[in-house]
Amino acid sequence: MTIAVCPGSYDPVTAGHLDVIERSARFFEQVHVVVAVNAAKTPMFPAHTRVDVIRRALAKDGCTNVVVASTDGLITDYCREVGASVIVKGLRQNGDYEAELGMALVNRKIGDVETLFLPADPVLEHISSSIVKDVARHGGDVTGMVPDCVVPMLTEALAREASARDTRANA
Repeated sequence: MTIAVCPGSYDPVTAGHLDVIERSARFFEQVHVVVAVNAAKTPMFPAHTRVDVIRRALAKDGCTNVVVASTDGLITDYCREVGASVIVKGLRQNGDYEAELGMALVNRKIGDVETLFLPADPVLEHISSSIVKDVARHGGDVTGMVPDCVVPMLTEALAREASARDTRANA
């Protein structure tokens, strides 16, 4: 069985992420979508929420050969644990290749796992989690950029973020 891993922070998962995952699911017998937990970053959503949202979005799309999990370890260790021989990464035209190439070379060196770069759908290549959060923070509509269930989650998270900022400012 050929197993692939699609790692990312998915904070939040976007339509572009889902496109890469769904396309990967057509090429591999099993795809593991792995929410990578980075202790150096402060995500908007906890890992278990990101995992749940991805599961719901993929179930709606009928992806039956996809497993969604999280890890706070090395992706190469996760690949070894599940028997994955390839990592799939989506690439946009904004310099993703340079950033991802170094990681791909490290993953090959330390984990004997190859990386497959899948070009983003041109309709979605402008979408990133950072852009989604920025648009939402400024009151913009992110409908269509993320799964429908993410829109109210973003609104709630941004309200909590603003409340925390106000509390700090008034302290």
